[in-house]
Amino acid sequence: MPVGIFRVVRGMMPAIVNQPLLFPQENCTVPEHAEDIIQKMKEREERLRLAQLRLEQEVAEQEATQKALEEAAEATEERKEEKLQWDLWTALSMVIFKKKIELWRQYFQEGMGQDTGEEDDMAILGKAFKGVSFPDKAVLASFYEKRILGTAGEMARMREMVEGFADDLLEALRSVCNRDADMEVEDCIGVGSMYENWRVRKPFVCDLIVPFAPPEPYCFRSQTWCSGDSFPPDEQGYGTIKVCRAGEDAMGCICDKTKLGEDMLCLLHNQANTTRPSSEMEDLLCFKNTHYLDADQVMKWFQIAVTKAWNRISHKYEFDLSFSLLDSPGALKIKFRSGKSVAFNLTPVVQYENSDVYFISHFPRSSLAADLPSSTHWFLTFAVYERRFIQLVSKMLPANACHVSCLQILSFLHGKQCSLTGPSGLTNYHLKTVMLHLLQARPRQDWAPEKLEARLQDMLKFLEKCLHEKKLYHFFIGNGKVPAELGFPIVFQKAEPLNLFRPFVLHRDVYQKTVDTFHEMLRNTSALINEYTMHIP
Repeated sequence: MPVGIFRVVRGMMPAIVNQPLLFPQENCTVPEHAEDIIQKMKEREERLRLAQLRLEQEVAEQEATQKALEEAAEATEERKEEKLQWDLWTALSMVIFKKKIELWRQYFQEGMGQDTGEEDDMAILGKAFKGVSFPDKAVLASFYEKRILGTAGEMARMREMVEGFADDLLEALRSVCNRDADMEVEDCIGVGSMYENWRVRKPFVCDLIVPFAPPEPYCFRSQTWCSGDSFPPDEQGYGTIKVCRAGEDAMGCICDKTKLGEDMLCLLHNQANTTRPSSEMEDLLCFKNTHYLDADQVMKWFQIAVTKAWNRISHKYEFDLSFSLLDSPGALKIKFRSGKSVAFNLTPVVQYENSDVYFISHFPRSSLAADLPSSTHWFLTFAVYERRFIQLVSKMLPANACHVSCLQILSFLHGKQCSLTGPSGLTNYHLKTVMLHLLQARPRQDWAPEKLEARLQDMLKFLEKCLHEKKLYHFFIGNGKVPAELGFPIVFQKAEPLNLFRPFVLHRDVYQKTVDTFHEMLRNTSALINEYTMHIP
């Protein structure tokens, strides 16, 4: 609008200036006061010129303001686009970085070998042992003699009693089973802390495993995670067991998959020796519609068989027998009329090929352990070889060596601390694994009885180093230094090391609780030992 007014006034200006009276000069009469009129018109012209300048200045300012607003809007839009691009790139970079860190951590946890160097242990454990008062040799020796050594005789008597009863029970079990259809049960084998002479916590519980085999003409074909086939990380340490006919491979005979003519016979199978239909495989304790042995079916069969066997021989004994724990199907308890009781575990297992490695149907679970992938996955136990290794090394060590004493004291301290602060992710099996690694790493003379204090500190340092790194490898799996005298299967020696602390990477709350419990145990070591030891002058 101001621009239009300005253009109209600008068009009128020349007419007013050039022809002020709008009459021809020769025909006009000059009015009076002509000079005044001319002066007023000059003044008016000056005012209009000033108005024109102001209008031009305002128009220029408006155009400059409009241009500045447009430039500011464009700059804002560009900044938004740049910010969005930067945010996307930042988010993508963080995701990639986090993924690389996680992959690196898993590789580091699982791919590197177990290090037992004492210098590295001391470097890591400097902070944990600061301010910790450790009992001296005299206090430790007195504590071990008064609180632990006296239980050896009681454990021996209990082992003898439980083994005798278990043999009688299994003999009765064989008599009630159908030899043509039921599983064949072998003699039981004692494993674990009671048979390695280092259990300290009461009540004492004997662990017995019972190998069994299928009836003729069937056999078991086992497959482990290290057999060459790909197993996911959460299935390492497990295997599967397939029920096959003797003389067949695990894939079965072709006559089961192809219809043969009436005049054709299979050279492996005749009419009197035919394979059972898949619908009847459940009679062999297989998972439904499969040929794979089902651990749940095995435990149900075993419990029923044990119950029948006990009913046959119960009149010979003056005590009762019952299954004690719902979450442990093989847990049995003997109850005497006096009120005393004796607990033991009787667990069926399957032998791996011709070795003393066994697939165990039920394994005690802890807060750290994950659920089984399925009931057709069986955990492998190396308990027989662990017992043999301890016996073999003990013969080479000085008399009254302190290796078992260290494990007993450490197990006692950890048990007492857990009773105060609650359970943690550590188990006695982890503590025994630490001792096995140090037995292999340290010279034999270092285990003399007078070095009890130093070796106990070594075990604590090694254990905290493993917790710090979330890395404690299974002693046998992936260990190429296993003594040849044990006859350990080479396939497990060549396998990738199995990290027993791998679940700590996934369960950080359990890991933090375990570390806190361990550090609390270190601070309470002297108090716990002094509490259970008489004063020494």
